[in-house]
Amino acid sequence: MTTPPWPPVIGLTGPNASGKGEIAGFLMAHGYHYHSLSDAVREAVRDRGLTTSRENLVQVGNELRAAGGPGALVDHLAPRLTPPAIVDSVRNPGEVEALKKIDGFFLLGVDAPAEVRFARITSRGRQGDIRTADEFAAYEAKENSSDRNRQRIGATLELADAIILNAGSLDDLHGRVRRALGEFPPVP
Repeated sequence: MTTPPWPPVIGLTGPNASGKGEIAGFLMAHGYHYHSLSDAVREAVRDRGLTTSRENLVQVGNELRAAGGPGALVDHLAPRLTPPAIVDSVRNPGEVEALKKIDGFFLLGVDAPAEVRFARITSRGRQGDIRTADEFAAYEAKENSSDRNRQRIGATLELADAIILNAGSLDDLHGRVRRALGEFPPVP
């Protein structure tokens, strides 16, 4: 399989249920290797004997950033990256700063209206997912802390090289990804 002339390392950021996983799958189908900053967090959660619930992942991720700085998760992952690569779950501007040290890094943001994302969450039925509008609002607030060592999805999304609105079909989303990545010169 030939990888398109897209950036060698593509980071994905955006709020819960915006479509990051769908974009990652699309890029993997085009030869990209998948990595997630959440993998470092999952390892730490398991090492502590905790379940990998969304709440535990957020808490431990914030603790790792507080102990090692906002780019701590990138520091853990960077030695494992082999381009072409996807880095999913970029949730803090410090992570973007650390990833920008990688030649050809490109941050792709994805977003969708809150009501669309809430409907996706409730329809997918994952264990531990949000069930009520109040839980959704509280979770959204947690993902947008002002603390530099916590999740800051909104601030991270603002740093994206391109942002895709994902409120349509999968074909529409894939077309938007192609256009967003095709707008930038190919990496030599």
